[in-house]
Amino acid sequence: MKAAAIILSGGKSSRMGTNKALLKINKKTNIERIADALNLSFNDIILVTNHPEEYQFLGVKMVQDQYPGQGPLAGVHAGLLSSPYEMNFVVACDMPFVSAKLAELLVKKSSGYDAVIPVINGVQHPLFAVFQKRVADVAAQSIEAGQLRMKHLLDCLNVLYVTEKDLQAYSSIDLERVFFNMNHPNEYEDAKKWAEDR
Repeated sequence: MKAAAIILSGGKSSRMGTNKALLKINKKTNIERIADALNLSFNDIILVTNHPEEYQFLGVKMVQDQYPGQGPLAGVHAGLLSSPYEMNFVVACDMPFVSAKLAELLVKKSSGYDAVIPVINGVQHPLFAVFQKRVADVAAQSIEAGQLRMKHLLDCLNVLYVTEKDLQAYSSIDLERVFFNMNHPNEYEDAKKWAEDR
């Protein structure tokens, strides 16, 4: 598939107390689980991190924020800017049950839109979403205007929002797990249990 997968690993992990990307689940770091899953579908994996020395073991392309300290919007900007592809799947590093199949589906729906954003249980997920490369310019303008929330970016784009109803045909995908993210130690424990059950 002619698209890149961009993994954002720039958060401070303050609620977890340690780097979420490097927590181990079933003997693999969380970031490895995500990269391995996405490697099945995407031509390129790009990791956005301001600490590349911590991720050398992954063997993927790494880029740093051009606007350090400006949150996930800056990560999206850096990833899109460095991508050789028009279509790009963006995911946060704290989602251990990423589905490449679902990511592919979002990419396929992206024609004619700037972004495809899942809305699960009424919650938007702009960090498990597809963005066109051209969105990098809009992201830069938003950051420079001091509008750092992902919502500010989405308000400026032609977005396709997809809900559970739109994804029903893919009932084999456990949406609750795919969109599960780990922010607190108890959620990490839940993730480990889920992984063992699988």
